[in-house]
Amino acid sequence: MRDVVVTVEPVELYKILKFEGLVGSGGEAKSAVAEGRVKVNGEVETRKRRQIVAGDVLSFAGEQLRIVRAGA
Repeated sequence: MRDVVVTVEPVELYKILKFEGLVGSGGEAKSAVAEGRVKVNGEVETRKRRQIVAGDVLSFAGEQLRIVRAGA
């Protein structure tokens, strides 16, 4: 599991996939979410703009990302 440090909360789900390099573009990130290939806290998530906060765990393409607030 990899920690992703965020300085601002909440962050839209698709942006995390994009900024962490798990997809090549924002459009690819939105498609992955819409197709049900992303899990948030163990549940399939299809809302591209789902608001992600510290403590959430994302699963995508064999990777797990734990969202951590900067300075926490």
